[in-house]
Amino acid sequence: MDNKYTSRTFVMEIVAVAIALLFLVPFYFVLINAVKSNANILLDAASFPKDVIWHNFRRVWSLLHFPRAFMNSIFVTVFANVGLIAISAMAGWMLARTQGKVSNLMFGLFVAAMVIPFQTIMIPLVKLSASLGLVNSIPGLIFIYFGFGVSMSVFLFHGFIKGVPLEVEESARVDGCTPFGVFYKIVFPLLKPIIMTVIILNTLWIWNDYLLPRLMLQDSQLHTIPVAMSALFAQYNKQWDLGLAGLVIGTLPIVVFSLMLQKHIVKGIAAGSGK
Repeated sequence: MDNKYTSRTFVMEIVAVAIALLFLVPFYFVLINAVKSNANILLDAASFPKDVIWHNFRRVWSLLHFPRAFMNSIFVTVFANVGLIAISAMAGWMLARTQGKVSNLMFGLFVAAMVIPFQTIMIPLVKLSASLGLVNSIPGLIFIYFGFGVSMSVFLFHGFIKGVPLEVEESARVDGCTPFGVFYKIVFPLLKPIIMTVIILNTLWIWNDYLLPRLMLQDSQLHTIPVAMSALFAQYNKQWDLGLAGLVIGTLPIVVFSLMLQKHIVKGIAAGSGK
């Protein structure tokens, strides 16, 4: 194999570095402007701060009651993930192991639901949620997330489970294991790679979601981080210094979470494609 360093390789590396820098530019603007005054941001947003203002983080922490919004986001994200894993894993298993027109039709409906934009159904969704008493309720919001997240999760579980050897399940049934026992004792432990992938994808979506919590949670005590931060960007008053400081605080947990678990999503995608 020829491992010579060619001019083509050099050009590809330059292009890759340029693309990486392009994606890092927003992080640069957020980080340097989070420690500047609002006047300095409006004067020159690209320059380094002359005086680092750490007080921005303390102000936004108290102004937005950040611990409360943080706990609301944690509660919604964790319980939505738990429910989506439990529902989608079982549904994906049954659809993958049951052959027939009904199973194919149901799986096709799950796939079709993935392409329906939220904006097309948000008004009837809010009306239906209000009639069911789900509005202004964190459990109600989590329940709605079940409906929106189950399609993609079932799709991922279905593809992964099709690669799990059926003989393992048949052996468990011969030994007298019930269907639920087969799933929870035999199949579910084998789904760890795809479970981690589903958790990461759903966490990134739910943690950063603004529109659905904005529609469902009117009480300020129930606001998640994206909704709480919107108070800093009113129509006639945009507090960029506090907003960017809040953005750093709000995204830091999810960035750390993604970096810690990125190897699992790579394993999940590789295992799914291989199977």
